[in-house]
Amino acid sequence: MPNTPAYLRIAAELRARILSGELEPGAKLPSETTLMAEYGVGRTVAKWAISVLKGEGLVEGRAGSGVYVREVHRLVRHAYGRDVRTGSGPTSPFARDAATAGQHATWEHESAHADADERIATRLGIEPGDPVMRTDYRFLANGEPIQLSTSWEPLAITGDTSVEWPEAGAAVGVVARMDAIGIHVDEFTERVTARPAHDDEIARLALSPRGAHVLVIERTYHAAGRAVETADIVFPGDRYELVYRVPVD
Repeated sequence: MPNTPAYLRIAAELRARILSGELEPGAKLPSETTLMAEYGVGRTVAKWAISVLKGEGLVEGRAGSGVYVREVHRLVRHAYGRDVRTGSGPTSPFARDAATAGQHATWEHESAHADADERIATRLGIEPGDPVMRTDYRFLANGEPIQLSTSWEPLAITGDTSVEWPEAGAAVGVVARMDAIGIHVDEFTERVTARPAHDDEIARLALSPRGAHVLVIERTYHAAGRAVETADIVFPGDRYELVYRVPVD
C-alpha cells in the first residue's frame, strides 16, 4: 500500500513474521539501526514501528538488551454455548473465559438510565427515545485491561425488577439475569468487524497511539425473537482469540 506510512509498513512486516512463527517468543527483534538500514528510513520511523508492536503487546523492551517477542497468552472466547445454563463455574462469560485461561477476572462498570438512539433502537426493536439501561464496562484479567463493552437493555423488560441494575443483583451475566425474571434467552447474534481504535479506547485499553486497531463485536441476545440486550464489545486482537463452533445440519 503506497500511501501507508513507512512505520506502519515496517510494523506490519514484523507483525507478520511474529504471527507466522518466524520470530518466535523470546526472539530478539531487529534493532532500530538494522531497521533503518534495511528499510532506508530514519531512526524516528524505526522507533515508531517498534512502538506499534509494543502497543499491541507483541514485543517488550528489556533495558540494555533490546526488544524481544513476547509470549502472548490470549483469553479464548468460545462463542458457541458460552452462555449455557448447565454446568458449574461463573455465569459471566468473561469470568468464565478468564478462569479457563487461569487468570483472575475483574471489571469496572457504570450504569445509568438513558434514551435509545436510532441505532440502538433498531437493534433492540424499540422506538428511538424509549428508555434503556446503559452500562459501560472495562474488563481486566490479572489487572490488565482486556476488553471494553457498552450494553443496552430495554427498561420495558427489566425496569422495576430485581435485575434492572445489571451489577446490583445476585445473578451475573445476561442469560442468568433474564432467567431470574422468567425470560428465557434462546439465541444471540454477533457481528465482528475491525477498525482503528478511538482515543478513549486507546487510553482505557493502554494501547499504542500509533496504528492501534481493535476488533468490535456487535452482539444481541434474543428471547423468543425479542431482543433483550445489545452490546458493543471492543478488544485488541492480541489479547483475545475468537473461537466459533457452529453446528451443521
